[in-house]
Amino acid sequence: MCEQFHGLISAAANMPQLGELGTYTKEMFLTDFPQFTKKQVSQGEEANQIISLVPDPMLQVFINNSNASILPSRYCDIWRYAAGLYVAHFSTLYLKTYSDGSLTPARAAATGQQTGLVKEATMGDTTVRYDNEAITEASAKWGSWNATQYGQQLVTMARMIGMGGMYVI
Repeated sequence: MCEQFHGLISAAANMPQLGELGTYTKEMFLTDFPQFTKKQVSQGEEANQIISLVPDPMLQVFINNSNASILPSRYCDIWRYAAGLYVAHFSTLYLKTYSDGSLTPARAAATGQQTGLVKEATMGDTTVRYDNEAITEASAKWGSWNATQYGQQLVTMARMIGMGGMYVI
């Protein structure tokens, strides 16, 4: 194939440029998704400090993965929002299992227990049944993306962006 057409084919196929990364930051995330922050007023300071509810090392992992996965060349004008949805999705999953510590291994394991929609609840002798069918069926195709509203929004965007044709050499 002629060299002059290689760049056109790559662009038409929605292929990322070699080494392309996003530039999403912690500051962008905390601004775009304030539900993952808390404000703390320090004594003697007039300005409020905004603190992430997700520990910085974990938040940085999610941001790094977002920058490697959600590429500006594919998402164009909605890139920042899509990158934020990625980080928000994994932050939500992380916070669902968050604990300051556990007294026993059983309690630590319980933080990672799968939950679904409450299907049945009784009060006498306490019965609670969950319907995990929606999550497990959805997981067959999209993994954990259906476990949060952020993930569902991102998958919807990815489907729209990925509708174009592809040409692979």
